[in-house]
Amino acid sequence: MEAIETVKKNKRSYTGIVVSDKMDKTIVVKVTTKTLHGLYKKYITRSKKLKAHDEANDAHVGDTVRVEECRPVSKDKVWRLTQVVERAK
Repeated sequence: MEAIETVKKNKRSYTGIVVSDKMDKTIVVKVTTKTLHGLYKKYITRSKKLKAHDEANDAHVGDTVRVEECRPVSKDKVWRLTQVVERAK
């Protein structure tokens, strides 16, 4: 009998701020990154919104959270809440 090895792939993870928690078990996380413009050498702030699965409805608007890539949960949700880094004040 051969031993079956499982290969764990590196999953992408982002840290962002929750902008909406109105859906059931779903949060919308805004992730901002700063990138250097190629020609003008100035930093540009780019942002994207990710829908993440929040099983326990734990995160609320204003919280800083960490999300990780996972298999598709629904049409738009391919991210999962892993940690609430900081609660909103």
